[in-house]
Formats: sequence, structure tokens, C-alpha cells
Amino acid sequence: MATADLISRHSQEWRSAVDHPFLAGVRDGTLPARAFDRWLAQDYLFVTDLLGFQAGLLALAPRPAQRVLAGGLVALESELTWFEASAAERGLRLGGERHSSTEAYRVALDQLLAEGPAPAVTALWAMERVYLEAWRGAAPGAPRYRAFVEHWTVPEFAAYVLDLEGAATDGPLSEAAFLQICRLELDFWDMAWGAA
Repeated sequence: MATADLISRHSQEWRSAVDHPFLAGVRDGTLPARAFDRWLAQDYLFVTDLLGFQAGLLALAPRPAQRVLAGGLVALESELTWFEASAAERGLRLGGERHSSTEAYRVALDQLLAEGPAPAVTALWAMERVYLEAWRGAAPGAPRYRAFVEHWTVPEFAAYVLDLEGAATDGPLSEAAFLQICRLELDFWDMAWGAA
């Protein structure tokens, strides 16, 4: 069965992860700037964790998956630089205290890596697919958030997600990893939205 079928098999969990009030607020401009900045600062920490996860996964992954994973690593380094520039423009300090949702994600990434490359690659695909679909759902975005929506929905990112889908595999461990990512993503949106 194709990995993308995980989305239709678990449509409720998937919708919860990609269609959140936080994103509706980005779309219509009702999201308070402080909520967006809270999310941005925590997402920066998440991306630093993801860089380590992907570096570890690259060493474990089967040969056919290594090209796309290596490309993803390079893109993540650029993404961190972009986060830092965006935060500076907003007067936002990065590298602060981790929220419990961010820490839970970090712990999950370590566990996924320990479970082996198959569920870890599927989890990575799920993370990036959620990200792409969530920001597509927020398009075009209110003027104050539009540049972020455009940045996270570029064709190059969509192509990367498609390549990851080709490297991912279905199976019991991968399915569990997919559901775990849906829960973690929902918690991450809630983290910023709940304290808006």
C-alpha cells in the first residue's frame, strides 16, 4: 500500500494536524502577532532538532533514500539562516526556553531514530507533508503573514516532500510513526494558539 494512503486511512488525525485555528488566523489576519512569534521561536528550536534527526537518519537510511535526505539537510541549514533573519526583522530573540510541546517533539525524534530508518523516513515525510499542506491551507495569508506562507509553500519544497514520499514506506511501525507525528503537530499548533 502506498505511504500516502496513510492520509486517507487516518483522515481525522490528518485534518487535525493540517487544518488548525492557528492557520485560519494566519489566513484571515486574526492571529495575534505574539502567538505567531511564540510559534516561530519554538519552530526554530524544532528545526535545530530536526537537523540532528536528519543527520542521524542519513547515516542509517537505505542507499536510495540518501539523496533526498542529503538535500533536505542542506535545505534545513538554509532554513535556520532564514529563521534568524526573519526573527531579527521582527525583533524576536531566538534560542529561548523550550515549550513542553517542543521538548516532546525532540524526544519523539530521538525515539523514532532508535526505531530504525523505515519509520523515521515515514515520520519525516509526514512532518514535511503536514507543514506543506498546513501552510497551503493558510494561503494566501493575511498581508502581515503572507511572506511566511509563500516561503513555506514554494514549488521546491513541494518537490522535496514528493521525493520524501517516494523514500517512505508503509507498515505497522511507519503507521504508528505517522499517527505520532499528527498528534505532535496538533500539539505544536495548540502550543501557540492556546496562549494567544
